[in-house]
Amino acid sequence: MTQNTPENKSNKTIEASTDQRVSISAIEDAKLASKDTKSLSQGQLVFRRFVRHKPAMISAFVLAVIIIVSITSIGISAFGITIPGWWRFDYIEQGDIVDGGAPSATHWFGQDALGVDYFALVMRGTQVSLIIAVLVGVVSTALGTLLGAISGYFRGFIDGLIMRIADIFFVVPLLLIAAIVGRIAGSAVNSPWFLGLLLGTVSWAGLSRLVRSQVLSLREREFIDAARAMGASTNRIVMKHLIPNTIGTILVNATLAIAAAVLLETSLSYLGYGVRPPQSSLGLLISTYQNSFTTRPWLFWWPGLMILTIALTINFIGDGLRDAFDPRQGAGRRKRSLWSFIFPGSANRRGAWEAETATAGATDKETVEDVSAVPIAQEPDQGTPTVDDINPETPEGDKK
Repeated sequence: MTQNTPENKSNKTIEASTDQRVSISAIEDAKLASKDTKSLSQGQLVFRRFVRHKPAMISAFVLAVIIIVSITSIGISAFGITIPGWWRFDYIEQGDIVDGGAPSATHWFGQDALGVDYFALVMRGTQVSLIIAVLVGVVSTALGTLLGAISGYFRGFIDGLIMRIADIFFVVPLLLIAAIVGRIAGSAVNSPWFLGLLLGTVSWAGLSRLVRSQVLSLREREFIDAARAMGASTNRIVMKHLIPNTIGTILVNATLAIAAAVLLETSLSYLGYGVRPPQSSLGLLISTYQNSFTTRPWLFWWPGLMILTIALTINFIGDGLRDAFDPRQGAGRRKRSLWSFIFPGSANRRGAWEAETATAGATDKETVEDVSAVPIAQEPDQGTPTVDDINPETPEGDKK
C-alpha cells in the first residue's frame, strides 16, 4: 500500500503542473497549425503598408482626381493625337466677359481680362506643369540611379569623376542652372516636353549620392561575391543585384523629385525663363495675373491653390512610400492621422499620453499573466511542528 508521504505529494504536484504545461503547449501548437501561415513577398508587404498609410492614400486619390479632370475636361493634344474633352470652353477661345469675369455657374473659375474661360486655362496649365514635373522626375531618377550605381561599384577614377560633376551641381544653385536651361529651351523649341528633358539632366546629383552610398555598402555583401564567383558580368551585377536592392530609396526620391519639379517650373515660369505664351503653365498664370491679386483675386488663387495641392499630395505619397519600404515601420508604429501630419505638436502630446497609458496597461497585464501562468506548488504536509523543527540548532544538552 502506497503511503501518502510528503515526497509523494510533491511528486504528484510536479507531475500535474507538467501535464498542464504540456496541454497548454499542445493547444497553442494546434492554434498555430490551424492559422493560414502563407508567406508574403516584399512587394506585397510594401503594398500593404502603403495602403494602411491614410495620408498617402488620400493624397493619391486627390492627385488622381486632379490628373483625370485636367485631361478629360479640355482634352489633350500630343504627338499629332487630339482627344476632345467634356468642357464646352477652350483655353484659347475668347468670349464676352460676364459679371466682370467673376466665377459663376457658367465659368466655374471666372474669366481673364480677354474673356478666356479660366477653368480651361488652369486645366491646361495643370497639364503642362504635370508633364514637365513627371519628365524631370523620370529623367533625373534614371540618371541619378545609373550614375550613382556605377560610381559606387567601380570607385576609383570613375567615382571621383562622377562625384566632382555632381559637386558642380551642388555648388551652383539649381535655380540658376535651370534658368539657363530654360532660356536655351525657350529659344530653341517652346515645348514643355523639351524643357522637362533638359531640366531632368541637371537634377540628378542628389539621388546619385544616395544610390552611391548604398551601393558602396551592398558591393561588400556575400550575394555580390557569390555573383562574381559564378561569373556574372558587371552589367548583370549592377542591373540585377545592386539597383533592385536600392529600389526603396529610388522610388521615394522620385516622388520628391516630381514635387520639387512642380515648384521649380513654377519659379522659372514666374521669372520668365520657363514656359512662354502661347503655351500655359501654373507658374506662368501666376506671373501673368500677379497684379490682379487685389482687384480679381481668383485669377491668382486658382493656379496657386492647384500648385499647393499637387506639391502636398506628391509629398504625402512620398512619405507613405518611405514608411512602406522601411522594415522598422512595423506593428509597434502608432497609427497617425492626417491631422497629426498637419499639426505634429498635438500628435506628440497625445502620443505621449497614449504611450504612457498603454505601457502601464501592458505592465499590469503581463504581471497578472505571469502570476497566473506559474503553477503554485503546494507545501508538503510536514505534520505538527515540534520544538526541534522550530529550533533545530538546539544542543542535545538543552533538550528535555
